[in-house]
Amino acid sequence: MRSRVVGAGLLLLLQLVLVLGAVRPPGCTDPRRCTGPPRRYTPDWPSLDSRPLPAWFDEAKFGVFVHWGVFSVPAWGSEWFWWHWQGAKLPQYENFMKENYPPGFSYADFGPRFTAHFFNPDSWADLFKAAGAKYVVLTTKHHEGYTNWPSPVSWNWNSKDVGPHRDLVGELGTAIRKRDIRYGLYHSLLEWFHPLYLRDKENGFKTQSFVHAKTMPELYDLVNRYKPDLIWSDGEWECPDTYWNSTGFLAWLYNDSPVKDEVVVNDRWGQNCSCHHGGYYNCKDKFQPETLPHHKWEMCTSIDQRSWGYRRDMEMADIASTSTIISQLVQTVSLGGNYLLNIGPTKDGLIVPIFQERLLAVGKWLSINGEAIYASKPWRVQSENSSVWYTSKGLAVYAIVLHWPEYGILRLISPIATSTTEVTMLGIQNDLKWSPNPDKGLLVFLPELPPSALPTEFAWTIKLTGVK
Repeated sequence: MRSRVVGAGLLLLLQLVLVLGAVRPPGCTDPRRCTGPPRRYTPDWPSLDSRPLPAWFDEAKFGVFVHWGVFSVPAWGSEWFWWHWQGAKLPQYENFMKENYPPGFSYADFGPRFTAHFFNPDSWADLFKAAGAKYVVLTTKHHEGYTNWPSPVSWNWNSKDVGPHRDLVGELGTAIRKRDIRYGLYHSLLEWFHPLYLRDKENGFKTQSFVHAKTMPELYDLVNRYKPDLIWSDGEWECPDTYWNSTGFLAWLYNDSPVKDEVVVNDRWGQNCSCHHGGYYNCKDKFQPETLPHHKWEMCTSIDQRSWGYRRDMEMADIASTSTIISQLVQTVSLGGNYLLNIGPTKDGLIVPIFQERLLAVGKWLSINGEAIYASKPWRVQSENSSVWYTSKGLAVYAIVLHWPEYGILRLISPIATSTTEVTMLGIQNDLKWSPNPDKGLLVFLPELPPSALPTEFAWTIKLTGVK
């Protein structure tokens, strides 16, 4: 009898071991290296900040940001139109309304004019794919409160009830994922003129009526409905994270949500969080560090340098040049960051030709030089003289040259040649001639070709193997 009991106990123990062995920590794909149950994160920053960033985000390097909403209807000044008009009451916005709209016209009256009539999500997705984007971030709701999906807590102020009568978030997500691009959702925590938010503000944010009734229900709905790869939070600056219940939401997101293993978030979860807490860091709009940060970061910037949303008063002088965009991309990746480049579609859902041209130019450059960008890592030296920027991948080092050197002779100071050193240019088949620099580094003799025969118009990538 005792031997049977012992045998049954051993069998039960063996089954328990097998069951526990099948439970792997988040992100663990090799069962031989995985032990223990999945980690549970607690709703506090020390725990949440310890979560490893999913690898896909660092490997992606380049994404497209899309600012689209009711602000695309007046399309003047910037996407902060409503605030500038009725919050700050700037005279130029008040005059614009007097000159272009009848008396008594309200911001809500812009809603039905946000038609998205020509919005073709597959055309957008094809453009983003051709641009070389590995992820796309769409505004689901800006500070005006209008939602680009049928939010159950934004009655009559969403894209299903007013304007397009379509689920814009869902349609674009379907098209994006067909092309193997990651899908991110921008969401503003605050709404400028929401009565509950204004009441909480009057109470010194000691009450949380707006958070419980609006912000958190929308975030949970977005995650459960669309399963985003990334949540790009914004609109946090007036309140601490404790008002927003940010740590509670993120603990659920990392532990129990349908995207807990793959989702990535930024750092805008309260006025005390930027550049300190969250997933990767934005720090501020158009953030550009001068040295290699110790934390994963992202530079977000816009092709229209004066606005994130589309505006009819945009001029060519406001548009970032292709060389500027690619230079920013290269410098960002060299310093370990991701580059998120913004466009603003029209109220009809069109992406204007100048934005298309810039995106396609980036895609063309990446089709030649993407080897030095995607899934790369910062090298031991990031730059030389602000004209050469380094990345690395495996045993290869890439020197990206922003300015063609005089006489076609490139002086690289940092790489140390060995007996196995080889030098090539991406987009050119033949090896490049080189010699040790008598002082330090290498002298690389760039190909003697007419500009039209070079692989790109600017930012040429020199691939070095066998260097230290």
